[in-house]
Amino acid sequence: AEAQTYGLNQESFLQITSKASLAQFEAFKLVRKLAREENSPALAQLASRLEMTVRTSNAQGADPFAKVKGLISDMIASLEEAADADATEKAFCDKELAETRAKKEDKTAEIKKLSTQIDQASTRSAKLKEEVAALQKALADLMSAQAAMDKLRAEESEAYKKNRAELEQGLQGVKLALKVLSDYYDSDASHNAAEGAGSSIIGLLEVAESDLEKELAEVIATEEMAAATYDKETKENTVDKATKDQDVKYKSKEADELDAAVAEATADKTGVEAELAPVLKYLATLEDRCIAKAETYEEKKAKREAKIAGLKEALSILEGQSAFLQRKVRRARVSRSLM
Repeated sequence: AEAQTYGLNQESFLQITSKASLAQFEAFKLVRKLAREENSPALAQLASRLEMTVRTSNAQGADPFAKVKGLISDMIASLEEAADADATEKAFCDKELAETRAKKEDKTAEIKKLSTQIDQASTRSAKLKEEVAALQKALADLMSAQAAMDKLRAEESEAYKKNRAELEQGLQGVKLALKVLSDYYDSDASHNAAEGAGSSIIGLLEVAESDLEKELAEVIATEEMAAATYDKETKENTVDKATKDQDVKYKSKEADELDAAVAEATADKTGVEAELAPVLKYLATLEDRCIAKAETYEEKKAKREAKIAGLKEALSILEGQSAFLQRKVRRARVSRSLM
């Protein structure tokens, strides 16, 4: 009976050991397959360590399940810790990239706005300065023309005064001669014999008088017309000069204000560019840290989740078989004690 019981117990132990080995094999096979599929040196190393642990434990008579499960659990914990770290890094990158890019866009837009203001103000100022220069030239030409008019009017007035005085003097002389002759011939009948010659002289003097009066009238009319034209043009030039002076004043003032605005906007732009520089530098650092990767966060997450799932499956196999083995061992011990 004892022999029979021993045989049964031996057979049961061999069956349990065989099942345990099969569970270990399935777990190792699963880990190795996962290592190949994920191309993971860490999983391949884990599979080798699992096999080494089992061989060492079997040689020492120790329970291999505890150490194997511990190794797998440690790997799962390490992967989950890495997953948490990556998730934290992903959240940091998403937040910092979004905020930094928003700052970059704001600063870039502000620089663009200031550049537009500077360009528009500079263009307007340059145009105003060209207009002022043209007005100043026109004013110089106007003053030069007025000066020439003043000189010519003065010369004409001087000539008029001289000519009028000479004509009036000549006319007065002719009139006086006519009066003397008329009085002479009218005063004595004895002069009648010379009436024919006197009439001729008087006739010539009357023609001369008429010519002098006509010439004097023309000289006066010409002077009056010249003076009126001069006065009219002078008034027009005065109004034109006043208008141009005002244009120069206001355009110069506007150009000065625009230049001041350009200087202020340029200073503001320089300040914003100085603020943008560290933003761009930090953004480049972030992009190098968060974007310039061989694989994306989503790809790494999917691979890590696949590894964790595979390891958990292997751990589940080992835990299930470990529980089964413990139950079998307890039953075998109870059976031996009852015998």
